[in-house]
Amino acid sequence: MAVRFEDYVATRSVALQRFAYLVARNAEDARDLVQDALLGLYPRWARVSAAGDVDAYVKRSIVNAGITRWRRTGREQVSDRLQEIAPDHAADVTDAELAWKLCGSLPTLQRAAVALRFYDDLEYAEIASILGCAEATARSHVHRALTRLRTQLIEDGSDD
Repeated sequence: MAVRFEDYVATRSVALQRFAYLVARNAEDARDLVQDALLGLYPRWARVSAAGDVDAYVKRSIVNAGITRWRRTGREQVSDRLQEIAPDHAADVTDAELAWKLCGSLPTLQRAAVALRFYDDLEYAEIASILGCAEATARSHVHRALTRLRTQLIEDGSDD
């Protein structure tokens, strides 16, 4: 029995919102990215669902739209700039907050590759399929992201 578009949206929208949030770093933008991706999917539903992995198609749409927004907005959101001007000097920053801040400094493709690898626990071949690149390029995105994150941790003097 084929899955209907409405059923797909009902069962996968929350997970897609989470993924989009990791890519966009903003809840409102994440909702817009998912909505735009689903609007683009609807007229192609029969073809995409028959081909197989609908999630890969939607996630690729989210990443592509996220990159477009990133380019259009000058790469940084205003709220990020304000945080850089007046950083929070609280001593008890949690690991999750630090990881979120560090991942926010990554380019969109690297951030998406890391989210797909470590949040969605996908293999590099699956990541490559979603990002529309070669498997070696997907590995490179993850490797460069991790290298950049390690370098930032060392430069910030973190003990972890």
